Amino acid sequence: MPDDVKINRGLKGIYFERSAVSLIDGAKGELSYRGYSIHDLATRATFEEVAYLLIHGELPNTRELADFDATLKANRTLPAAIYDIIAATKAGHPMDVLRTAVSALAALEPDSQIVSEEAFIANGLRLTSQIPMIVAAHEAIRNGRQPVAPDPDLGHAANWLWMLKGEKPSADAARLADVDFILHAEHGSNASSFAARVTVATEANLHGAMVTALATLAGPAHGGAAEDVMKMVTEIGTPENAAAYVRAKRANREAVTGFGHRVYRAEDPRARHMRDGVAKLSAEMGQPHWYAILQAVVEAMQPYARHGLNVNVDFYSGVIYQLHGIPMDLYVPIFAIGRVPGWVIQCVEQLRGNILIRPLTLYNGPEPRAYLPLDQRA
Repeated sequence: MPDDVKINRGLKGIYFERSAVSLIDGAKGELSYRGYSIHDLATRATFEEVAYLLIHGELPNTRELADFDATLKANRTLPAAIYDIIAATKAGHPMDVLRTAVSALAALEPDSQIVSEEAFIANGLRLTSQIPMIVAAHEAIRNGRQPVAPDPDLGHAANWLWMLKGEKPSADAARLADVDFILHAEHGSNASSFAARVTVATEANLHGAMVTALATLAGPAHGGAAEDVMKMVTEIGTPENAAAYVRAKRANREAVTGFGHRVYRAEDPRARHMRDGVAKLSAEMGQPHWYAILQAVVEAMQPYARHGLNVNVDFYSGVIYQLHGIPMDLYVPIFAIGRVPGWVIQCVEQLRGNILIRPLTLYNGPEPRAYLPLDQRA
């Protein structure tokens, strides 16, 4: 085999396709969706607007947004069999239950089998509404409660909190959930989006690609950071313990969860919006110690920023969920709820001018050798 082949492990630094959806500048710490800065979208737009932007390429006008919102609300329905499946698998991890339910939807909803751009968008909008329903229904069923019916008067994020907790969220809580979904909605060729594209490249349907994406997101190296940060914060206990915790981690050459990112060398541009949300929500709920611990860790990690170990978006997400009383095993499913529009448009882009994604591996096994009959092998 050739010995001059360059191996880019993990496909690091490899461009495999063009995309008009999101632009990431890791050196500068910048992110935009369809040309719009994440800072403008996080502070001025709603999740519904951002989902429309990602899928259709432009921000909606008033009529377009109303129609889009009506479509999302009309799609807040699940086949009865899905609730039976959730009940049968209720002891499983929420990501396993979610993946199983989405896979079952492919068999229960005939339109899921259509492979076309129009069908991908229609099915994608339906899944955008159904996935939070599945997560909320599982949380209710595993705790012996009846699932909460969606409220057509509530927007996407507020309705999610309503279905999860059975109480109407405050405007601030709903807005913070909305921002969380916006920040997680799309992020280029991340592991789950790439996996979804690989599935679509085989001419599989959107539901199959979503199952692939969910299975990939469930891995702790991709979607598990928020949960790990909350475990770290609980272990640290008080702000005064943060510096010693960081010193011990660095001395043992161990990573400090929530710092560093595969593409960002500067601070993750999404982090500031979650940081502001944690500061406000923790104060409002009378639990400022969570934010104080986070900031003490940030201060202790400051000397390592020059090495690219800056805070990322998931550093703050877990504490927001903790303040809402959301169980830790739901943190990754919440990530999935926000990411659906990004997965949908990545799949649509792949379908346009589709080509099978089939990279190579450089063989480094044994040289050619003779086959020995079974009775001649040692």
